[in-house]
Amino acid sequence: MSTYDLFCIMLNLDLKCSSSLITEHNSGEPLIFIEVALMKDVAETIQEVLWDDPPIPECEATCALFYSISSTQPGLSGINLGKFLIKRVIDVVKKDMPIISTFATLSPIPGYMQWLLSKLASAEISGPTFRENLLKQEEEGALVDAAVEFSSSKNGMEVMKYLLTSTNYEWTKSAKIISVLRPPMMRLCARYLLQEKKRGKALDSVANFHLQNGAMIGRLNWMADRSEKGLTQSGGIMVNYIYRVENIEENAQSYYSKGHIHATSDVSCFVEDHEQTRD
Repeated sequence: MSTYDLFCIMLNLDLKCSSSLITEHNSGEPLIFIEVALMKDVAETIQEVLWDDPPIPECEATCALFYSISSTQPGLSGINLGKFLIKRVIDVVKKDMPIISTFATLSPIPGYMQWLLSKLASAEISGPTFRENLLKQEEEGALVDAAVEFSSSKNGMEVMKYLLTSTNYEWTKSAKIISVLRPPMMRLCARYLLQEKKRGKALDSVANFHLQNGAMIGRLNWMADRSEKGLTQSGGIMVNYIYRVENIEENAQSYYSKGHIHATSDVSCFVEDHEQTRD
């Protein structure tokens, strides 16, 4: 597939754009959609995007937020059509709405909880000599103290695993538990996104998609998606990927050739002794 015959952007009254790529070979059926919300600032929660009521005036929007990218053709799995669509959306929005200065996403982290629970389970069955302690001393103490009504264990990682796998996500109903889980969950999420790799590239599929398109990791958002799916995938954490127009090609090339992940200091500060560029 070498060319795309039609690219259309439809701007609705609620300031949400629905963009698609269409080819002449599929009778006008879109191949891939990207949904864009025009906002004052980069959203921290999915509720800000979906429940933007009333919508902000168009003249006040400074951010184009990509929050959903989906393909209509299962056979196109593995083909990065989103790369071309994102670049075209940015070009068109910059031309038609020069007031928009920020291009970002609000993205899920689909592999985080699976990775974390695997780490916690491995630690549970490993002897003390080989066990990796995922928690800092102060994090472990705070977890054990806060979760006394949920678990009698004095091992912080056991408590953490128990809470994260509890029926109906009982931990989300306790403000105290939410507070003490935040530091280790955010720190380990940063480690997952920045350090955990497969064949030299980000282990997380969504992270890999945006990083190979030239984005950088901008911000982690705690309790950004409290739906069952959001809690199951990532403990409710979502991430903003930032597309800085002037750095897209450079970022994409360094990620492709070296597996280099660009991130803001807001994210990289969560991970100690991690060598990477701080933009």
